[in-house]
Amino acid sequence: MEFSEKLGVSDRIVSRWERDGEDASLRMVNQAALDTLLAKADKDAQGRFVGILSADDVPTLAIIEPDDYETSSGEYVKHPGDGKLMAHVPEGIYLAGQADDPVWVEEFHIDTFPTTNADYARFCAATRHPVPVHWDNGRCPRDLYDHPVVHVTWRDAAAYATWAGKSLPSAEQWEKAARGTTGRIFPWGDQRTAAKCNVRETAVEHTTSVSRYHSGVSPYGAYDMVGNVWEWCATPSRPGRYELKGSAFTSPLFRGAPAVFNDADDTMHDDDTGFRCAATPEQMVPQKR
Repeated sequence: MEFSEKLGVSDRIVSRWERDGEDASLRMVNQAALDTLLAKADKDAQGRFVGILSADDVPTLAIIEPDDYETSSGEYVKHPGDGKLMAHVPEGIYLAGQADDPVWVEEFHIDTFPTTNADYARFCAATRHPVPVHWDNGRCPRDLYDHPVVHVTWRDAAAYATWAGKSLPSAEQWEKAARGTTGRIFPWGDQRTAAKCNVRETAVEHTTSVSRYHSGVSPYGAYDMVGNVWEWCATPSRPGRYELKGSAFTSPLFRGAPAVFNDADDTMHDDDTGFRCAATPEQMVPQKR
């Protein structure tokens, strides 16, 4: 009764939709009303909706965003391709690597959060790209919609970045976005505080929501730059292998220092490996269709 009143339709029509299921035929005005209700729903409701859909059905509006109070620092803007929030990293020198060598990096943006299951489901729906192997029956897991996507190879990550009109970040871009310019060990400073991220010492033992660790954001406002999942970079270490950054829920805290090196074969996928994207100023300009 309450649902039909919000839509402005009769109980009989709602009952018919429920009876017909996937074969239900909706008038355009009713479909628009349903889309509006979904857009206004809270994130938990949106997540349950995404979770029951197959990858082919995930709508564009199923983009998970933080509320205003969840972004504690940084300059954010939505990317015109996939609509994800990105943090701005200005041009300039930062102290890179374990030796803190000065390195110049041009201006860029980086995804505020790692690519989530909901993000990746939209990509798979749009491109018919194979879904991750851990998705039951090809469906985005209901309770993992705002967790980072895993079981993606470097090639999968690069394909998503191309579809979104972005790139995978270079190792230098990723490191600067994670630790800032002054050589801090971790995104939040030099304190070895496991409570600020999802690593082995935290004892969560699985991925978590990408917006969970508010106190662990980087100087530019990027989340999960330590822990949760290893993230693919565009920088090759040798032919067929690429750098990984950030560590994962399976890693000890010291492995999460942004200066630490790791790499893997471009066909490797695991339950603790995902990615986020970067964009040059040119890639931030809406493309004409």
